[in-house]
Amino acid sequence: MDKRQFLKHSALALSLLPLTACAVPAGAATARPQATGRILPKPLRRGDTVGLIASSAAVADLEDLVIARETLQALGFKVKSGRFYNERRGHLAGRDEDRAADLNAMFADPEVKAVICARGGSGAARILPLLDYQMIRRNPKPLLGYSDITALHNALLAQCGLVSFHGPNGIGSWNAFNVDQFERLFFNQELMQYQNEQDLKGELVQRENRTRVITGGKAQGQLIGGNLTVLTALAGTPYLPDFQDKILFLEDIEEQPYRIDRMMSTLKLMGALDKIKGFIFGDCNRCTPGNGWGSLTLDEIFADFIKPLGIPAYRGAMIGHIPKQFIVPVGAMAEMDADAGTFRLLEPVFQS
Repeated sequence: MDKRQFLKHSALALSLLPLTACAVPAGAATARPQATGRILPKPLRRGDTVGLIASSAAVADLEDLVIARETLQALGFKVKSGRFYNERRGHLAGRDEDRAADLNAMFADPEVKAVICARGGSGAARILPLLDYQMIRRNPKPLLGYSDITALHNALLAQCGLVSFHGPNGIGSWNAFNVDQFERLFFNQELMQYQNEQDLKGELVQRENRTRVITGGKAQGQLIGGNLTVLTALAGTPYLPDFQDKILFLEDIEEQPYRIDRMMSTLKLMGALDKIKGFIFGDCNRCTPGNGWGSLTLDEIFADFIKPLGIPAYRGAMIGHIPKQFIVPVGAMAEMDADAGTFRLLEPVFQS
C-alpha cells in the first residue's frame, strides 16, 4: 500500500472540492452535515447478485479479477462487474468519476444486493465527493472491503449512517477462516463473538494471534475505524464520523513506528481519542523501525496515547493485512472485553 501517494492524492482531491461540486451527481453530498441516524443494510442470501468494483488502486494482474469472480461464485453468488472495474489511470483503477460511477451504479441497481471491493491500495478518498449519498441511503446494501476501503466505510457511516463491513477484498485471501466468518455473519446473521483463533501448532503456549491488554475492562459502543493511515487522512473532512462514545479499531501495514506515533498524535490533537469509550488495535504488518537514532515501540506509543485515557483497550486482534481476518461491521453496536481480548456484537447488523 503506497500511503504517501494516498496522502498526496487525497489532499489534492479535498483541495478541489469547490471545483468538482458542479460534476457531482444530483443528490450527492460534498460538505453536507453528517447523518444523524444509523441504517442497516438489507440481508444477503445465497443466489443473490453481488457487484464487484475497483474503487481504489488498479489490479496488477487481470487474472486476480477472474479469481475474485470465481470466489464470489463459490460463495453462492451471481456476480455483476462494474463497467470500469478493470480500467487503469496511473496507479488507480480508472478515472475518479468512473470509479465513483461504478459504486453509485451498484447501489442504484435493484438486482445487486451487495457491493464487494476488488482491492484496496489507494484512491478511494478521491471519489468521496462524487458519491450520491442520498441515493445510497435509499438503497442500503452491504459493502465489503478493507485497507483503503476504510475511506468508503467511514464516509458511508458519516454521510448515510450506513453500516458496512471491514473484511476481505474480492482478490484477497478466502481461506476457511474467512469463509466461515462470512457465512456466519452474512448468511446466518449471527451476533458474532470475535476471539482470536487458538492454535498452539505443536508449541506449549500460544505464539501466534496473541492479544495484549493495554488497559483492562469492558466497554460498549459503536465500532468505527479501519486502516489508521486512511482514517487520519480524512481528518477535517465531512467523511469522518463522530468519535463520541465509539469503540475505535485500527490496523496498518508497512508504517514505521514514528509514523504510527504521528498519526496517533493527529487523533489526539483533533480530540478523537478523548471521545472514545474503547480501543482495539489489530495487526501492524511489517511496521518495523527504519535506520536512524532509534525508535519508539508500538507498546510505548500506546502507553503514551491510549493508556492515559483509562478506557478498556487491547491490541493483537485479528484485524488487518493478514490472511485470516475478522469481518467487522463498521457502525455496529458491540461490547469489548479488553482482559479477554474479545469483542461481540450486541445487535443485528441487517434489517429484519
